[in-house]
Amino acid sequence: MRSIPRFVVVMLTLCSCVGCDQASKTAARSWLHAGVTESLFADSLRLQLMENPGSFLSLGASLPEHLRFTLFTAAVAVLLVGLVCASLFARRLSTARIVALALVAGGGFSNLIDRLLYDGRVTDFLNVGIGSLRTGIFNPADMAIMAGVLVLILRRGAPASAASPPTSSPTASPS
Repeated sequence: MRSIPRFVVVMLTLCSCVGCDQASKTAARSWLHAGVTESLFADSLRLQLMENPGSFLSLGASLPEHLRFTLFTAAVAVLLVGLVCASLFARRLSTARIVALALVAGGGFSNLIDRLLYDGRVTDFLNVGIGSLRTGIFNPADMAIMAGVLVLILRRGAPASAASPPTSSPTASPS
């Protein structure tokens, strides 16, 4: 992908992820109350406001605060800058991989914004499932990260770009 369209795709993906996630979290903080679960669609969707000091499924929430900051804020910030640089400058990336990297970075940046604004905590409020089979509580940024990771996994063995048709070479005529 050429550099200007690549830049536009990456920036639109990043801004969309951060904008949608931050808007939904603002609405969740305004409309939901901690400890109260709102059930929708025959309980297949639950809205439950949580402030997560850890990472995925509260992993690391019990770590000391300085270690959580180092891992989940400082180290993640460096990783996210690397992902954006890779999505912008890595050669031979397919459009799908560029978008996937931007989705992971966009979701990560939005969660990083939460950590910086809300004392190291990320706002989570979505839970889906059927009966007792349920996900953990998550947010739209987590969905963007998972979508990007899924695309990267599915495209792992795919060529970097669509294969060009073979060039025809002159063949010798039989004599």
